[in-house]
Amino acid sequence: MNFFADIQTLNDLNITGRFKNNSVARLFDEVITSGGRKLMEQMFQEPLLNPDDINKRSGIFRYFARQGTLLPFAGEELEIMENYLSSVGSNNLISTVVNVISKKVLEIATQDNDYAMLESDISKTIDILNRFRDFVEKLDHEVSPFSDQLNSIRNQLSQQKLKWIGQERGNAKFPLVKLIRYDYYLRTELREAMTSLMDVIFQLDVYIAVAGIAVKKDFRFARAQPKSNNKLTITGLYHPTVENAVKNTVSLHQESNVLFLTGANMAGKSTLMKSLGINIYLAHMGFPVAAEDMEFSVKDGLYSSINVPDNLSMGYSHFYAEVLRVKTVAEKVAEDKSLVVIFDELFKGTNVKDAYEATFEITKAFSENRDSFFVISTHIIEVGEELRRHCENFNFSYLPTTMIGSTMSYTYKLKEGITADRHGMMIIENEKILDIIRHDETQE
Repeated sequence: MNFFADIQTLNDLNITGRFKNNSVARLFDEVITSGGRKLMEQMFQEPLLNPDDINKRSGIFRYFARQGTLLPFAGEELEIMENYLSSVGSNNLISTVVNVISKKVLEIATQDNDYAMLESDISKTIDILNRFRDFVEKLDHEVSPFSDQLNSIRNQLSQQKLKWIGQERGNAKFPLVKLIRYDYYLRTELREAMTSLMDVIFQLDVYIAVAGIAVKKDFRFARAQPKSNNKLTITGLYHPTVENAVKNTVSLHQESNVLFLTGANMAGKSTLMKSLGINIYLAHMGFPVAAEDMEFSVKDGLYSSINVPDNLSMGYSHFYAEVLRVKTVAEKVAEDKSLVVIFDELFKGTNVKDAYEATFEITKAFSENRDSFFVISTHIIEVGEELRRHCENFNFSYLPTTMIGSTMSYTYKLKEGITADRHGMMIIENEKILDIIRHDETQE
């Protein structure tokens, strides 16, 4: 079981897809190996549910952030070693002897280059193994969440059947007998050990890359708690891909499990909600978060409704698509799932009266599930006033708009309460839309 977020949520928050512009995955995509990239993608697809596992992984990232190390080779170099080790070798020593000697004979007789390529691959593999052994030895031997893996690699690289790699440091040519022995060791006798070694290199690639992003971006590491604690506290929360983002503090718990958010268009509601969702997702991955401090109880999953598309091919209007989205979340909540739910502007696709009634009833009903956290925004501020009269477990907050003459300015800082800002008509007037229309009419 893993922490769950569906495709709609991942798209709303632009989390996965390292080729997508401004995606969270792209932000962390600084691995240098193909295996590291696959492992990173797996981590993004499978966030964790166990607080101990989350804290262990974040502890490994923190360890490498302190170390400030880089892998001692380029991705292209490791690819040569990876291709050599994964290529078909021989099942036993005799087969290896026959295979290598055949390549040597072909080189002499026909100028075939397979023998030279084998010699080059072995030389480069030995070089990387020596550099990697030096790298591992230089890492602090302090007890850390990655100690077991590092000690295992140290033991493997120092075993008797691999001691010869140190003696061949810098050599590019080998006598035929040695080449046979080395090829047999690396691709047959020690095949399992080499596979384990590559797996650890891929892990290191991810840990070092993510740790480097944490240092460069000044991200911090969240602390996971058991689900039963049912709390979320984030200080200095911001969007990880927004430069010079304004920071906010969000706190939800059993007795205050709904953040009801109001504010004018462009005041920053959607960005704040996306920031919250993204960092909750990253925290469940054990990744560094865009916040000054974060403590959270694990949840079962995350659902958002921010950019709900209509589906004309199925005859769905925007409003009906919104209704189906709310239904999906309601079904998950009814399964006693402990969720984080983010709804941005519920029921935008219908008239104001229906939107008011639906927002009130749906929000009130959801809020009764105290094991889940809800973040809900709306332009219909009257809904907030009505909910305040009926519910005690709401945190009413807004993002203010300040006026400088007829120009609007936004602080993007959360304030307690419900906004009274209504500036839609002023925006229309500032853009002189009515003047344009009237001018066109006079031209006729």
